[in-house]
Amino acid sequence: MNDRKEKWTRIRIRFMGGVFVSIFVLIAARAFYLQVVKKESLVKLADKQHQRIVPLTPVRGAIFDSNNAPLAVSIEMDSCFAEPRNVEDIPDAAAKLAPLLSMPADQVEKKLRGSKNFVWLQRRMPPDKVAAIKALQLEGIAFVKESKRFYPNSEIAAHVVGFTGMDPEGLEGIELKYDSTILGGTGYLVTERDALGREVYNKGIVVKNSAKGQNITLTLDKNIQYIAEKELAKAVETNGAKAGIALVMEPATGRVLAMASYPTFNPNTYFKYTPQALRNRSIADSFEPGSTFKIFLAATALEQRAIRRGDGFDCENGSYSIGGRTIHDTHKYGYLSIAQILKYSSNIGAAKIGARLGSDKLYAGLTGFGFGEKTGIDLPGESGGTLRNKNQWFGVDLATISFGQGVTATALQIATAVSAVANGGLLMKPYLVEKISDDNGNMLRTSAPEVRRRVISEETAKTVAHMLEGVVVEGGTGVNAAVDGYRSAGKTGTAQKVDPLTRGYSADKRTASYVGFVPLEKPRLTILVVVDEPKTSPYGGVVAAPAFSAIAQQALCYLKVPPDHPLKKKPEQMVVKSAPPAETVDAVADGGVVAGATGAVMPNFRGMSMRQALKIMEQRGLNVKLQGSGRAVEQNPKPGSIISGNDQVWVRFVPSA
Repeated sequence: MNDRKEKWTRIRIRFMGGVFVSIFVLIAARAFYLQVVKKESLVKLADKQHQRIVPLTPVRGAIFDSNNAPLAVSIEMDSCFAEPRNVEDIPDAAAKLAPLLSMPADQVEKKLRGSKNFVWLQRRMPPDKVAAIKALQLEGIAFVKESKRFYPNSEIAAHVVGFTGMDPEGLEGIELKYDSTILGGTGYLVTERDALGREVYNKGIVVKNSAKGQNITLTLDKNIQYIAEKELAKAVETNGAKAGIALVMEPATGRVLAMASYPTFNPNTYFKYTPQALRNRSIADSFEPGSTFKIFLAATALEQRAIRRGDGFDCENGSYSIGGRTIHDTHKYGYLSIAQILKYSSNIGAAKIGARLGSDKLYAGLTGFGFGEKTGIDLPGESGGTLRNKNQWFGVDLATISFGQGVTATALQIATAVSAVANGGLLMKPYLVEKISDDNGNMLRTSAPEVRRRVISEETAKTVAHMLEGVVVEGGTGVNAAVDGYRSAGKTGTAQKVDPLTRGYSADKRTASYVGFVPLEKPRLTILVVVDEPKTSPYGGVVAAPAFSAIAQQALCYLKVPPDHPLKKKPEQMVVKSAPPAETVDAVADGGVVAGATGAVMPNFRGMSMRQALKIMEQRGLNVKLQGSGRAVEQNPKPGSIISGNDQVWVRFVPSA
């Protein structure tokens, strides 16, 4: 009996021992799993449980023009935060902070009495307010560096560059299109929390700085952009117009040198403007091109051999009935050659060329020039315009489309198509981004000219170009577009606008335009100017052509393109204004300008801001190339020297210390 009892006791002891051994093995295995296998993930989890991470604004890369002038930069600013548990006298602190934060004292006090021990008071503050708050030496109030987007040239190229929100994520323009490229890595501010999850004071707050994004260099030239914007604004305001567009391109490459829309806006305060002012009209607005379309009609007809250079057409003395409609010309014309149809902008002549060409060939020619499809430029929000399929052309459609009605296009589409005539027949893809680089200057991506297709032969292109020269000479509709010293080619456009209420053509609203290229033989620039709803005159030759001339004259002088023939004006009389300074430093009291009876004496620009230098240039009619930004430190020739038309005249600026 005792032996049996003793046997069960040993069994129970062994069983319990086995249980304890099994439990020990399980505990050891679990400990190994937690402390070795899952160590890193659990450490991170633990860190998250006793740390609070506050994200900081990423640092966006810069945007430059083709000469490396900054168009958009990120600047460091102080953001103010509070740790309420460490503020000794909350009512007193709130009263002192309120006027500096531009907030009511009770609102500041409410923030400081909250349950959180970390609260933002104001982000990205002006330096003077930061200094004033720091001078208060309040316990529990501190600052951390954050990035803010800044546009040093204000309105210049605003529609192209775009703008960002507070995040800061790109909302328009290049900022939006290349947001993931420009946007840097997010930085962090880390605070400690106790076992119950409450934030505790930690003077050794950890800050992980934001990583800077990549830099974008555009094809835009800030000075040509400024010229285009200035002359466009003048054209719109002088003619009491609603809006306007100006485009400058290199016809041989497709590089966009300037893209201006009016009205414009300041991207630093974009929220103060209407959506209409923020829209990039060059790519977003499509409109009936009017008589500028006759360029592509003539080019297609010549290329398809539907007409020959020496052909002519009876323009019916200004009135022509077709398909139940009557087409009118502004003046009464009889027999006109192809060149004269373009020169005098005869709608009847265009309709007859279109009839000889036929809908199939005209449609193929227009689509070949890129109408009816997007250009593919590297900007968001591009419209493709409207060009109905030839199977949907009825009655008078062939005639009206021949002179630019019943079809819509964007300014960029028209400028790109005209560039194909200028460069010898190649349709180029327009582009704005020249290169992408990192913060160390290492090239990550570069862009090169891209040929989409050949649309006409070199011979046809040359023939059309010389015909378009007739538009600019005496008697042509574009005589106001003539550029002193240079042969040019172009075409006026005047188109009725569709009334959104009646859905018919408006009786008084027009779109006036002029597009052309210069110099004639080796074109450097394609320029398009569009003026929307001018009040003074509906004609592109009156409203838009003078702006074309002014932009071309100044841009060619700036680019130092030699003239084709002697200038009527002396070089020193032709003022080429550079873009306004990318800084806001007040003018110096004494500029130290050397007195001179004429504008041929070189002033002493040293120590001046760019704003001062521009003022002196305008007063004296000087053509001075401005380099850099900030204060003038070097110039050529020396102060007091006599300036001749062939001198290299420049002033170099560097940022103030």
